[in-house]
Parts: sequence; structure tokens; C-alpha cells
Amino acid sequence: MELRHLRYFLAVAEELHFTRAAERLGIGQPPLSQQIQALERELGTELFRRLPRGVALTDAGRIFLDDARAILKDVQRATDRVQRVARGELGRIRVGMINSAPFHPFIPNVIREFRRRYPGVALTLQENSTPLLADALQNDQVDIAFVRPLIGDSGGLLTRHLFDEEVVIALPSGHALARRRSLPLLALSLEPFVLFPRSVGSGLYDEIIATCRKVGFSPRIVQETLQVTSIVNLVAAGLGVSLVPASMQQVHTDGVAYRRISGPRPRARMSLIHREDPDPTSPVSNMIRLAAQMVRTTSPARSGR
Repeated sequence: MELRHLRYFLAVAEELHFTRAAERLGIGQPPLSQQIQALERELGTELFRRLPRGVALTDAGRIFLDDARAILKDVQRATDRVQRVARGELGRIRVGMINSAPFHPFIPNVIREFRRRYPGVALTLQENSTPLLADALQNDQVDIAFVRPLIGDSGGLLTRHLFDEEVVIALPSGHALARRRSLPLLALSLEPFVLFPRSVGSGLYDEIIATCRKVGFSPRIVQETLQVTSIVNLVAAGLGVSLVPASMQQVHTDGVAYRRISGPRPRARMSLIHREDPDPTSPVSNMIRLAAQMVRTTSPARSGR
């Protein structure tokens, strides 16, 4: 028995007329009659009673009609699922991101738009540092991640640059320098710094250190912490000043003033990393294409300010 036999049977059962069923199927009436007869021989019973005008279902035919409809419906459902998986519309995607990523509107917008476009894809989020997210990708614990630049061997990972974000100065709100609307980095040369350790984000860390040295000083780091939000809280507590991505201005912490940098300034690069050669129809490829499209149609470097 083949699926076409079920489709032929269903057409005759719904039309109760061989000629009309043949027209609906786009085949001749004699071949249709032969196929139905072959099906009846295989089942060992008649499915239709032949009438002077048309046909009527036998008791066996009525039972078989319910089963035929269910089988064809299951086949169509399976076909649809396979095709949706092939288009990356079903499955799962495990997305990693650094802890500062959610504060930039571009990243939540990408996640939100992905969920809208691909509601059949199960999406989970994991926050961690760039090195740990790279390790998770290499160990197949996440599928794609929003990170600051990787430094050194990426171990078979591909990096796609998304945008460069402005870096701003975070000061205790009562600090004398907070009275200025913007200031050069050199104005911080005597200040204690609160920063994240290089092991957490070597790309941005090196960018900050290199830019400070370019203008004539090396930051005096008195406190390190893993979380950018903790940096802001420590600045508010008066432990020092810091340099943070501009999107962190969305963290409205009492006791912190953000000021733009005049003159040379570091940039906070946001990238997308994933394993090499993802399936072009996978959810990972769909997210890569979506992020690239949204970079082209928005201004993420400005929206983080």
C-alpha cells in the first residue's frame, strides 16, 4: 500500500463519484478505478458499493476513511516538521552573552526578533565571560555567543564583528571631575581605577590600557571585579573611577556620573562567535543572518550611548 492509494481512496470517499474524484486528482477515471480495486484486493474487502450513479462507502470503507485521514494528516505534519527544521524554524539554540551585553539595546532586540521570527526554536540564554563562553562553544555547551573580542587562539571558532561601542568614564557623582561634561583620559592619570581582570575580557582590557598609555599614563588599578555592574557599584561607593561601555549608562545607579571622553578614547567591540561552518539552514545560521541584517538597518554603535 502506498500513500497515493490513500489519497485516491480519500478523493473517491469524499466525492462518492469516480469521475469527479478523477478530475479532482487530475488522472483518468479508469486508472483510478483500477487503483481502488487493487487497494480493495490488498485489504481483502470492498470499500465501496457501486451504485447506478456514484458509489457509497461500505462499513469497512467508513472505518478505513477515518484511518486514512489520520495517516495522511500525520504524514503532512511530519513533512511540515522536516521542512521547518530544514529552514531552521524548529530545534534549539543556546545563546551565550557577556554580562554587559543585555544593557545594549541591540542584543535584546536581536533575541526578541529571533523569537518572533522563529517561535518553534527553543532558545536558552547563558551569561558568562568571553573566555568561558569560548570554552563553552568549543565544548558544545552553547551554540553562539555575543562577546567582546577574543585574544589569542580561538580554537576553531569564527568571529563576526557587529559594532564598536563608545567607552565612557564612570565617576563618583561627588567627584570634582564630574562637574565637567566631558574630559580627556589624561585627567584620570592620578585616579585609582576599578576594572575587570584581563582574564575576563582581554580584548577590551587591552584596548583600555593601550589607549591610556597612548595619552601618557598607565591606570592605577586598585580593585578588580568580574561583573561590569559591580564595577559601577564600586565606583558609586567611591573606590575609584572606571571606563565602561556607554550602554552601561542604562544602569542608573545612585552616586555614579558618566562622562564622555574628549580626544583619544577606547572602543568596546561587540562580536558574535560560533563554531566553524554551521549548517546554513540551522537556527545558528538564522541568528547570524538576523544579527547582520539588524546591524545594517540600525545604528547599534549610537544606540548604546
